[in-house]
Amino acid sequence: MSTVFDLSDAAERSAGIEAATTAARRAELIILPTDTVYGIGTDAFSIPGVAALLAAKGRGRNQPVPVLVGWPSTIEGLVRGIGTAGRDLIEAFWPGALTIVARAQPTLQWDLGDTSGTVAVRMPMHPAAIELLRAVGPMAVSSANATGQSPAATIEEARQQFGDAVRVYLDGGQSSDSAPSTIVDVTGEGARVLRVGAITVAELRTVVADVIGPDA
Repeated sequence: MSTVFDLSDAAERSAGIEAATTAARRAELIILPTDTVYGIGTDAFSIPGVAALLAAKGRGRNQPVPVLVGWPSTIEGLVRGIGTAGRDLIEAFWPGALTIVARAQPTLQWDLGDTSGTVAVRMPMHPAAIELLRAVGPMAVSSANATGQSPAATIEEARQQFGDAVRVYLDGGQSSDSAPSTIVDVTGEGARVLRVGAITVAELRTVVADVIGPDA
């Protein structure tokens, strides 16, 4: 049985964050607002939780789940190195619509799918999402849509797609931006754009001049 919490109401917001924190720690799924579209997530270190997330979306292990964090410094414990370019981009664009792909720490006890030793990490610019992430810790979060469907921009759209497969729905109203995050790979030398989203290549180059575009 799922529960919806209206984040515009102070009492419901507090109860919703608490319920979502509990659910994530129990390997259950939650829907949360972000600064792009709604996300479906759980504790990143919950192996059954991540498996349930992939199953709910109808995705295989070949499409691993990104990780959201509540503090920029959290990435230091998740990856082996992001280099000067990665650090500069994080300082400039976090929180925000920038996803960093880096080499994952090999000792972490998680299973996000077939990642080939990498992890995609982002800090969203949404107060409720940040509050939840700081309560739970790193969360495995993917866009709130089943495979082949459009990402949910409202809580109603998310409920239509996931129903009772999700324990807690955090209703933050209509998504303010449907553009996905921009993805930058820092696993090699410098930084390479894998996907252009809300942040343009030109904006990235105001911080790191030699960012490699996606068509290079």
